[in-house]
Amino acid sequence: MSRVCELTGKKAMVGNNVSHALNRTKRKFDANLMNKRFYIPEEDKWITLKVSASALKNINKKGISAVIKEARANGFLTK
Repeated sequence: MSRVCELTGKKAMVGNNVSHALNRTKRKFDANLMNKRFYIPEEDKWITLKVSASALKNINKKGISAVIKEARANGFLTK
């Protein structure tokens, strides 16, 4: 399973480690992802999603139903 947020589409970025001598080597910046269970009262069921920390903040602010509706509209959540 890929390391991509199911609600926002966030994924790893590529960058450089930069040493004191300014030598550059490639590295990855992974998204801050975690598996969480959410209860959806409209559908009366629990779902498990792999979400980023910023998606959790959006869920706390707007509610799970609104965030899932936006994700489906943006094409991220196909369940």
